[in-house]
Amino acid sequence: MKISINKELKEKLPNFSVIAYTMDVDNLKTDIVENMLTSLKVDFSIDDVTTNYFIKQTRDAYKILKKDPSHTRCATEALVRRVIKHNNNESGPIYSLGDIIDLGNILSVKTLRSVCVVDLEKIVKDIEIRVGRENEVVNAINRSAINACNLIVYCDDLGIFGSPTSDTLRTSVTNNTKSILVMIMCFGVENTKENEELLKELYINYANAKNLNKILVE
Repeated sequence: MKISINKELKEKLPNFSVIAYTMDVDNLKTDIVENMLTSLKVDFSIDDVTTNYFIKQTRDAYKILKKDPSHTRCATEALVRRVIKHNNNESGPIYSLGDIIDLGNILSVKTLRSVCVVDLEKIVKDIEIRVGRENEVVNAINRSAINACNLIVYCDDLGIFGSPTSDTLRTSVTNNTKSILVMIMCFGVENTKENEELLKELYINYANAKNLNKILVE
């Protein structure tokens, strides 16, 4: 599998990069990972979400691409807002969806970057990360279709399978998933090595990840 960033996107966002790994994992739902998810905290308030350094990088990238980050909110920002509200007793629990997805959400909150976790066997051939075109949509999980125009999208030979705002049902992790692709979307150069190490640490320690393969994103 190859993963490439489209030339147009590179020109508009020169600091954009992607950390990508494929791996075989145990597909379980354990108390230890669920507890890690439900006990997540961040060290800033709801009023400071949009000015947090890493979340602001993502929001600024959306604005450069002429996508309103408040209307089409990045999944990381949405998740962080839920974490803060949960910790302030302003909302219900953060629901566990199984270790594979929960670890992706934990990784996203800890890195404050968008994380894509999909079933590797559902990806058809190579992946291109590009800017969405007019009339394209992201058939998002558990929500209505998202207008993909000017949004960063991840595409294989069958079309769009995700974005920093939402992944899609077509490539989603299920009870039958044994191999996954994990990608971290980095809109700046800071902390990428630390983020990569955390990705490996979480999936090796808590999903028994094997056959890890780093994909060099061109």
